[in-house]
Amino acid sequence: MTSNPPTDGIHLATEFLDRSTPASRIRHLLLRYPALSPAIVLLIAVIIFGLLNERFLLPNNLSLIVQQVAIVGTVAAAQTIIILTAGIDLSVGAAMVLSSMVMAQLATEAGGLPAAVALVVGFLAAVGAGALNGALVTRLKLPPFIATLGTLNIFIALTLLYSGGQTIIGADLPELLTWTGSIIDIAGVRITTGVLIMVVLYLVLAFVLGQTAWGRHVYAVGDDKDAARLAGIPVTRVLMSVYLTAGAILAIAAWLQIGRSDAAGPNAAVDVNLDSITAVVIGGTSLFGGRGIIWGTLLGALIVGVFRNGLSLAGVDSLYQTFAVGVLVIAAVSIDHWIRKAK
Repeated sequence: MTSNPPTDGIHLATEFLDRSTPASRIRHLLLRYPALSPAIVLLIAVIIFGLLNERFLLPNNLSLIVQQVAIVGTVAAAQTIIILTAGIDLSVGAAMVLSSMVMAQLATEAGGLPAAVALVVGFLAAVGAGALNGALVTRLKLPPFIATLGTLNIFIALTLLYSGGQTIIGADLPELLTWTGSIIDIAGVRITTGVLIMVVLYLVLAFVLGQTAWGRHVYAVGDDKDAARLAGIPVTRVLMSVYLTAGAILAIAAWLQIGRSDAAGPNAAVDVNLDSITAVVIGGTSLFGGRGIIWGTLLGALIVGVFRNGLSLAGVDSLYQTFAVGVLVIAAVSIDHWIRKAK
């Protein structure tokens, strides 16, 4: 009678040898610290663009980059918590614009609502958009990609119908709605109130995702829904809460967008959908869910802003700037696929 040789020892030896190679040690390090790779990329990009053009490191230019990143960074924060659950939201930009138009229209039309009330209703509109996405994913069991592709078109149509395709300029808007665009001077660096709001938002999300039961449930659901369900985690409730939270964040982004552009228009921020996904992916959050940190997303948004600004100062055509961002996305996804082998 013969028996198969034990394989446990072989597997352990293989894992040990794998961890002993330099490439595998780097892979395990990046798996443990998801924000490390975007931080390195951002540092290298800043150094290179600073050497190529002395204007790049001027305080005014750096503050401009941060101001431009505020909108994408806030939308990307909403995208991050959805991608952490192994989902994706293609409607984030459209939901943000819909919310901004609701705020602006209600506050400016004849006999309109007070600015604070219009702001609240705009928040509710964005949360309602998140609720619709969440219901399609959790109740109808639609894939997030398909569900949000559909709501993307719905929100765009609703925005155009509601606004009549008209842009509302800042001069017609109440001060509360444009307040997020107010300039603050900090040690010679000029930033907007919206930038500070974005930073506070990231601090809150970092605490919630890292220090609360809800945050641990989000990661667990993204890592393995079936295992999370067996562990007693209410998967459906967690997913619904994620989409509602994302809607609330998009309402904040809508408010920042009005302040940043000093206007509210149905065609604002046309690239924010793809830019938000780009920031999340470059920031080290896995598209497969369950891995990543919120600060990585902010670094990813800054990388996109730095590349666009640096290439612009270098005189590179905008088409090549978009090309460079596309290369970054492919590289980030490839690295994520490589890192996942260390799990």
